[in-house]
Amino acid sequence: MDSHTGGDSMSTGAVEVEPMPGYVELITRASTVMFGALRDCSACGLELSKRTLLDNAYITWIEIVLFFFCAFLWTQIRRGLTECLFKPLAQWSRLQPKDAAKMPESTWKLVFYTMSWSYSTYLLFFTSYSFFHDPPSVFYDWKSGMTVPIDIAIAYLIQGSFYGHSIYATVYMDAWRKDSTVMVVHHVITLALISFSYAFRYHSVGILVLFLHDINDIQLEFTKLNVYLKSRGGNYYLINDILSNMGSVSFSITWFWFRLYWFPLKVLYATCVSSLQSVPNIPFYFFFNALLLALLLMNIYWFLFIVVFVVKVLKMKEVNDVREYEEEEGSKAAAGLLKDPQAENDEDDAGHHNSAQGKHVQNGVTKEKHL
Repeated sequence: MDSHTGGDSMSTGAVEVEPMPGYVELITRASTVMFGALRDCSACGLELSKRTLLDNAYITWIEIVLFFFCAFLWTQIRRGLTECLFKPLAQWSRLQPKDAAKMPESTWKLVFYTMSWSYSTYLLFFTSYSFFHDPPSVFYDWKSGMTVPIDIAIAYLIQGSFYGHSIYATVYMDAWRKDSTVMVVHHVITLALISFSYAFRYHSVGILVLFLHDINDIQLEFTKLNVYLKSRGGNYYLINDILSNMGSVSFSITWFWFRLYWFPLKVLYATCVSSLQSVPNIPFYFFFNALLLALLLMNIYWFLFIVVFVVKVLKMKEVNDVREYEEEEGSKAAAGLLKDPQAENDEDDAGHHNSAQGKHVQNGVTKEKHL
């Protein structure tokens, strides 16, 4: 690894920046190039994959040990901050017990993703790397076993070890949700992408992928924290309700813009089409693109949750996390409504009555409104 000095990450000179394609061009050109590459790969198979892996993967035992050490370190830092800072903060805020139990997780993720996304933003917009404005440049001057610039290597160590920690944390530390199984699969795929892209020196495109994904995690955790904070100490706080609604709107927009617009049109076009133009025999072309396509499919899957979330907000006028498991409460509520169909109407009438008196009803409890 060496320090980044300025123009070594792209060809000096002068490759004209390609305009970003549209969805139709992405689908037609990517499918044409990929099917052509598959047709021309007569020697493809297990033996070639094994030989390519041995010839092109570069990772040292020191880097592997650093990964496991940092993953363990993230877990210990989270435990320490949870016990010493996040839990006392939840108690001081007088959150409802259910929200107090989930607040440390969201606070931890908000802190990490703000830090990691800020660093990715610095690399892409405040150094000489042109990966965002010229995505095909991620493959300019690519060489097997090339040196990874130290600033990018640091980003990889931080992100890779955090996703190693996150696999453990999703199963053993986080609240279990409807999509937690998919989340574990996502973390495994992301860690595989980070590890293999580092070993095969596709680190330039890796930084772009991380930048396009981390911003949504910041907005998600910010929104969830304000959902928890809007009802605390027996009172309702309008400012947190407004912030949670603003967060949900920005989250929904940027999810589509970053993950379903920029990610396929910048990253997938570069990896499917531009990569073979710059490096005709690029190693593990199909493997990496399969992982990136799986990531895109999961982004689409989660976008369906966002659509449900938006519909719920429009109907209920209240932001909550549609990913939460609340089967027991849901079944009890359903049973109660089946038993007494009038209950829902009674609750609505009570809500209108209390609202008229300047009060807020949540979970059957009348609370004073506070700004």
